[in-house]
Amino acid sequence: MDDDASNNNGLMDDGLKIGKYTFKSRLIVGTGKYPDFQTMKDSAVASGAEIITVAVRRIDFNAKDNMLSYIDLDRFTLLPNTAGCYTAEDAVNTLRLTRELGVFRTDLVKLEVIGDAKTLYPDNEELLKAAKILVKEGFTVMPYMMDDPVLAKKLEDVGCPVVMPLASPIGSGLGIRNPYNIKIIKETVSVPVIVDAGVGTASDACKTMELGVDGILINTAIAGANNPVGMAVAMERAVKAGRLAYLSGRIPMKLYAQASTQMEGIVF
Repeated sequence: MDDDASNNNGLMDDGLKIGKYTFKSRLIVGTGKYPDFQTMKDSAVASGAEIITVAVRRIDFNAKDNMLSYIDLDRFTLLPNTAGCYTAEDAVNTLRLTRELGVFRTDLVKLEVIGDAKTLYPDNEELLKAAKILVKEGFTVMPYMMDDPVLAKKLEDVGCPVVMPLASPIGSGLGIRNPYNIKIIKETVSVPVIVDAGVGTASDACKTMELGVDGILINTAIAGANNPVGMAVAMERAVKAGRLAYLSGRIPMKLYAQASTQMEGIVF
């Protein structure tokens, strides 16, 4: 995060903490659905993100021109994810194989266990099962989950250093549908809360950050935009603006008007 975004009138932002790792940017971006790998690369750079998530099952490691060849590993932290896995066993085995490949330089992983092909909603039971196993095996697990405060607490209790509730279904662009559950999750757990999935445009990102969450993961809203690089810039600014607004503290909402200039003591 640049100086003017990290120290506005003394409002210091100490960054996004995930386990033993700290990142300046609170925006995580994905790699899917881009028209080409170059646009993916340019958008990631424009977003200011430091973490890029990649679906391990969708990478052709034998291809010379795969997405990984477009990512500067000295600039970005790769976050392998288990997109496409429908059981705990599949997700765990995918990440075990990923670790053996040695391509990803940290133990950070994004855990997805899908329960329904139409909505792509997570399977809570399988997710929790997989998280328990992976945490015991030394992974730093970032679980994609429903906006369920009870599940969030269970995931924290088994050792997940962050929870990632959805704003709305993956790729829907509906924005945050249940801000109250997100706020309850934030109050329920002591680990960071990163909203994952459903953000459609910059105003969605800003409103989400204003709730006090610690970060956002965005893929489709950037990759599917008419100008992905431009949208990446917009998202970067929206995340910073929303965070700063949260730290600054908004005024309370009132039913009736309140004059911005006090009338008492005015001489006519």
